[in-house]
Amino acid sequence: ELAHQWFGNLVTMEWWNDLWLNEGFATFMEFLSLEKIYPELQVADRFLQRRFLAMDKDSLNSSHPLSTPVETAEQIEEMFDTVSYDKGASILLMLKDFLSEDTFQQGIMRYLMDHKFGSAKNEDLWNSIAKIKGHDVDVKEMMKTWTLQTGFPLVTVKLDKAAKKIYISQERFLKTVMPQDPASSTNSSSLWHIPLTYITSSCSNYKDSNCIKKWLLKEKTGTIDFTELDVTWVKFNLNTSGYYVVYYENCSEELIQLLQKNHTVLSDHDRASLINNAFGLVSLGRIPLGEALHLTKYLKNEVCTAPVTEALGQFNYIYNLVQRRGLLDLAGRMKKNVFDLFGKLIDKQTWSDNGSFSERQLRSTLLSAACNYDYNECIQNATLLFNNWTKLQSTDFLPTDLISTVFMIGSRTSEGWDFSLKVYTHLQLDSEKHKILMALANTENVKQLVWLLQNSLSNNIIKAHELPYILDIASKNVVGYLHTWDFVKEKWDPLVKKFHLGSSALQKIITETTQFSTKMHLLEVQTFFDSLKDQGSQLQSVQESLELIHLNIQWMDRNLNNLKTWL
Repeated sequence: ELAHQWFGNLVTMEWWNDLWLNEGFATFMEFLSLEKIYPELQVADRFLQRRFLAMDKDSLNSSHPLSTPVETAEQIEEMFDTVSYDKGASILLMLKDFLSEDTFQQGIMRYLMDHKFGSAKNEDLWNSIAKIKGHDVDVKEMMKTWTLQTGFPLVTVKLDKAAKKIYISQERFLKTVMPQDPASSTNSSSLWHIPLTYITSSCSNYKDSNCIKKWLLKEKTGTIDFTELDVTWVKFNLNTSGYYVVYYENCSEELIQLLQKNHTVLSDHDRASLINNAFGLVSLGRIPLGEALHLTKYLKNEVCTAPVTEALGQFNYIYNLVQRRGLLDLAGRMKKNVFDLFGKLIDKQTWSDNGSFSERQLRSTLLSAACNYDYNECIQNATLLFNNWTKLQSTDFLPTDLISTVFMIGSRTSEGWDFSLKVYTHLQLDSEKHKILMALANTENVKQLVWLLQNSLSNNIIKAHELPYILDIASKNVVGYLHTWDFVKEKWDPLVKKFHLGSSALQKIITETTQFSTKMHLLEVQTFFDSLKDQGSQLQSVQESLELIHLNIQWMDRNLNNLKTWL
């Protein structure tokens, strides 16, 4: 919000189509300033997670360009999404790292001076940066390719060791093409000016500027010549500062072997991106699931937050798919795989707030996952702390980072749930109330869930503004995901009355309660929203939900047998 004093107040966008100039810049400055002033917070890890989330949405055909025409109030509301905020911030990071921080900063200062106390368009920003000397990049032409078209590129890398060449090609990274969708032709015509960064096995020191190579790909294909001897692997998109996915067509095994032998040669963010990209390529059908799972074997030696968090997120996606199909044996084997990889690291965690920020973040991530997967020792420790809380009725002794996990596990029993609700009704501190409410929403007791939903919709004990968060949490467990969808169908009219069409709250409700993976549910969701006509059928969030269901079906059709074999 402080950044909005400059990006939004001093200079604001001319029209809503360039909302990202306000929100993307404010998001970027949020992370940049915190990283400079409080480096110990390691906010770059959070920025990386936000980048991956933006790319998840942007890999769908239902996404939109950063700068796109908007006319109706609903269209304007729907622009307030992860694309405008996080993709906007991400392409600014990419530009900063490619031009140099000094050149970028001078360009931003020029932009603010050129347009202070006024409004600006997308191209005004690039024109201001282009005026700064010290680089030979056509910034305007380059960045138009990132703001005026939907999506982002898949960069395919082919290494020819004998000829000392790297062959590069680009296409749109598009996970799904819906029936009768024109996206396939759009996919082939998409072209970005991609600021590539890379290192090779012969010079892999991130701190040595001579090792870091930069190359701008402006065509569909390109060739990079190298002179180094004995190059066995290349790693593109250093520190994941670029907004693109990399497919190593003939040299991925070398990177997997590198991770197995000495994973710290690559930065923690690059290890996280290898995991993210591998599972993205599985969704695309470019690599088999076994290759992505093979890559994750090195995680037994991983201790950094970014790759651990990314891997757990990918595993959780698969776990939810198989659990909701009723494949309980396979879900159990998924849990075992997680414990095989992270069990030793989980056992090292203490139920305390000790350690650096990074260590605390890792602890919270691991113990939350362990308890969600019913890791016995985790359940016992969380239950003990919860029982002590019920006796002392104070959270002062609870580890701050683990309060949510303690509440979540303790509220699984009827007695624990009732106690948590009683405390919730008397609490004044919003942060603690929210954590308790999330634990209440995680219930697998249908009566409790129905009461929560009805109470919140009525704006009674649970206030209406909490309803989207309740639906979000409840839809993530095996019991709640069906009941939340039934609730949305039944209560659509009052939901629209409380959270108007296009609002971020309604977007969240739609996308989180439609996480299905069967053709029956795809037809059900499609039929329901088609029946609404002007009351929601054309919302971008509806199209996104339908596409995500299609993607889940596609993932299961392609990968279920391979998953059974691998586990």
